[in-house]
Amino acid sequence: MNQTIKLGLAAALALAGAGHQAVAQAPKTLDAVKARGTVNCGVNTGLAGFAQPDDKGAWTGLDVDFCRAIAAAIFNDPLKVSFKPLSAKERFTALQSGEIDVLARNSTWTLSRDSSLGLSFVGINYYDGQGFMVKKSLGVKSAKELKGASVCVQTGTTTELNLADFFRTNKLDYKPVVFEKSDEVVAAYDANRCDAFTTDSSSLYAERLRMKNPDENIVLPEIISKEPLGPVVRQGDSQWFTIVRWVFFATLNAEDLGVTQKNADEMLASTNPDIKRMLGKEGDFGKGIGLDNDWVVRIVKAVGNYGESYERNVGSGSRLKIDRGLNKQWNQGGLQYAPPIR
Repeated sequence: MNQTIKLGLAAALALAGAGHQAVAQAPKTLDAVKARGTVNCGVNTGLAGFAQPDDKGAWTGLDVDFCRAIAAAIFNDPLKVSFKPLSAKERFTALQSGEIDVLARNSTWTLSRDSSLGLSFVGINYYDGQGFMVKKSLGVKSAKELKGASVCVQTGTTTELNLADFFRTNKLDYKPVVFEKSDEVVAAYDANRCDAFTTDSSSLYAERLRMKNPDENIVLPEIISKEPLGPVVRQGDSQWFTIVRWVFFATLNAEDLGVTQKNADEMLASTNPDIKRMLGKEGDFGKGIGLDNDWVVRIVKAVGNYGESYERNVGSGSRLKIDRGLNKQWNQGGLQYAPPIR
């Protein structure tokens, strides 16, 4: 081996060692969250049922409950969350930069987002699909009747690409009317600046409530895409990924096993081995991911199980009244299914 090769190899090994040391010394998200005393959670700027502040600044919604569940698991206090409202354009950059610890903002899980942004989706907390809203006065009953229509859409989203794909596939021409912020899209549609408005179906039901005359608008029957929505974390911190993922799984398992916000304390005396493990009465499953063993009890007492959160925010107990559909549990005809705690 000549001297040049030796020097090159030595330099490479030195760099590799330095890189390994840097990774080893990188601060863990859980440690940073504990030191700060709050979970920094990125949410929608305002979407009924998912993340919306009231006139006093108090946040509610399905995604908000998820953020509070993380805080409950870590601090035993669901209020130790700092909510950061983010537009579609801002959301991933805020997570990449470390401005937030987790993004819970009705974001679609795709291959490109999972592979090229340095981010990882932890699960699917809402199975959705893209649809269209039109004024009843337009006389349209199907999206395939929208030939030549102008369509309001938010840029920087999968919605924009799906819209183009739908019209191209059906050999229809259309005019996209593009805005950066969802509020701008809704306002433009409500002001009749476009014939139709497209976004995730759940968002259409939420945004219809904001129209000047909600009952004059209808959601067309077509669902033109798969929109698996879920929370996102940065890649490179496996412990934090595991915690956030299992907080979601815990809410599903609690519903599956019949543990609710009302009966959580009573269920601590259950002899069911699955419930005993889940509630920390048997085994050290919380400690295995860096939490106390009663982490699931904390979550359920704070925000309820998945079904309770769903019904309260977007289901039968909400203004949206969206049928659970695909978001039912696996044994009720839906797709929601969590690995066991064991």
